[in-house]
Amino acid sequence: MNSLFVKVPVVVKAKLTEKLKTRMIDEYTKVAEQMELELKQINIDRQRELDAHPEQSEQIARFFGNEIMQRQQRRGEALSRKETTQKLAIGAEIIQGTLEHQVELKVGDNFREVMNREILVEDDKVIAIRG
Repeated sequence: MNSLFVKVPVVVKAKLTEKLKTRMIDEYTKVAEQMELELKQINIDRQRELDAHPEQSEQIARFFGNEIMQRQQRRGEALSRKETTQKLAIGAEIIQGTLEHQVELKVGDNFREVMNREILVEDDKVIAIRG
């Protein structure tokens, strides 16, 4: 066997434009606001449950504590990403994700070159394929 078809990862990067930067900041802001609303609702629900079932206060506190912690964590992550995005310079290349690509690997091929593939996108248009 002198060749083999393999799936290799392809990194998708986006060139940061004002449009993309604004969209990303807006998305992170919306997530943080949504988590804030959910936290308020959880606190209302927690108090309602505590008033209705005071004998189960420990279980209620544990359940709602977990829910609150998850929302606070997601809110914090969104705010952190928003802050990081605000600091990025226009033109910076940011990783958006990965795809898979099938390639034929032959004896003698440079494995590093086969593995190092990426797509560069600007405002949803492919502007470069590297590797």
